[in-house]
Amino acid sequence: MDAVTSTKTSSQEVPNAECPFWQYVTKVEKPPSATRQEGSDSTNPVDGKRRKVTGISPIEKAFQNTARHELDSRIVRMFYTGGLPFNFARNPYYRNSYAYDATHSIPSYVPLGYNALRTTLLQKERAHVERLLKPIKDSWLENGVSIVFNRWSDPQRRPLINIMAVSNGGPVFIKAINGSGEFKDKHYIAGVLKDAIKEIGHEKVVQVITDNANVMKSIGALIEGEYPKIFWTPCVVHTLNLALKNICAAKNTEKNEVTYEECSWITRIANDASFIRVFIMNHSMRLAMFNEFSPLKLLQVADTRFASIVVMLKRLKLIKRCLQAMAISEQWASYREDDVGKALKVKDMILSDLWWDKVDYILEFTTPIYDMLQVADTDKPYFHLMYEMWDSMIEKVKAAICQHEGLKDDEYSSFWSVVYDILIDRWTKNCTPLHCLAHSLNPKYYSIEWLSKNPKRISPHRDHEISIERSKCLDRYFEDESELKVVKFEFAAFSEGGFLHQLP
Repeated sequence: MDAVTSTKTSSQEVPNAECPFWQYVTKVEKPPSATRQEGSDSTNPVDGKRRKVTGISPIEKAFQNTARHELDSRIVRMFYTGGLPFNFARNPYYRNSYAYDATHSIPSYVPLGYNALRTTLLQKERAHVERLLKPIKDSWLENGVSIVFNRWSDPQRRPLINIMAVSNGGPVFIKAINGSGEFKDKHYIAGVLKDAIKEIGHEKVVQVITDNANVMKSIGALIEGEYPKIFWTPCVVHTLNLALKNICAAKNTEKNEVTYEECSWITRIANDASFIRVFIMNHSMRLAMFNEFSPLKLLQVADTRFASIVVMLKRLKLIKRCLQAMAISEQWASYREDDVGKALKVKDMILSDLWWDKVDYILEFTTPIYDMLQVADTDKPYFHLMYEMWDSMIEKVKAAICQHEGLKDDEYSSFWSVVYDILIDRWTKNCTPLHCLAHSLNPKYYSIEWLSKNPKRISPHRDHEISIERSKCLDRYFEDESELKVVKFEFAAFSEGGFLHQLP
């Protein structure tokens, strides 16, 4: 077989030697010019296809597809080799930097170096951020600002203290302090807060917000002693979380016997839920079964997270049907390599209607507390609503418990009595004269619409407890007697309806 016939494929017949295309194949070793000289027609479509340019087309040149693909490759290598998270691609500054480069011709541009990023450019960016924050900081003198104190530990277990300034303009980070090697008693923490007050300006600060640790009350007294016009306020989110812990994780102590007796069933349900989660998560085969039946994952909620028990029960409630389908499946019954006793216990709880009824009950009466916690755990200003939100939340919890127990509003419930005492005790520790003043200055609570929704509601200026706390607050703000008298006269005019003509 010669070289020409060897070019045919197995599915083709040998072409006719007289065919023009066959002549082209046999003469392909000749240069194109020689082919044309032998009389080939330049308009022949086959000849035109032979002469087609194999380089980059004009369209590809116009859109620079090759360069685009090469740039994509270099960018993804940066992500992969640097261990950058893919979520970084959603950073608007990442996208804007490439967009700016595409629209501006910057010859010989050299990417940023290590030293420039950590020195001069860092200082320049800080100055830029300070310029952006200046309008917010300028408003602090007129509108006031709250200092927020927060303690936490980083992955290296270093004790850090964050200082934030919060106002209507939004939260502003002030500084972070490494407390390693420091004995963090009341004097040390009070010194940190006083330094922050001096840095911001004591005349701008309205309150200092901290957690509810026992030492913080003493620290608040030290701050208020030096700055009488600055109030110490416990964090309402932390207060609500502690209330949930007192109810859902009651401890058996001498002082807490009654509470433990009434609330221990909640602790058992929470422990059962944790047992289910741990059993599934710690057995790879059980976890594989669970993943087949449920599109949602089991949450591993840290104890330090707010409302951790409620969050865990809410997730179990969402995946209830999936858990039950898994427990009655053939895979669950056929797998015998782990602890059979624990597996049977988990299955019995998952399939128990009584157990799920208790979960439902816990979620019913804790939902008002959890909802208020979520509202308060934001950057939006809710301080002027906190007093009324506490009252409303307590009433909703009572309604949920009475409805479940089939009791009327005036009938006694030992469980509600314990829950009520916990909520009132926490609210008493959280409420300050500043809450009462903010509540008194909200026109909403004088409106007929708000008062008519509940016959027990009264306007703030007619509430004896609120009036006493409001007067304490005004006495601290206005030391001059004549000035205080004018302020009280203006408040009286406001509370008696002088503001109504300004409302829509």
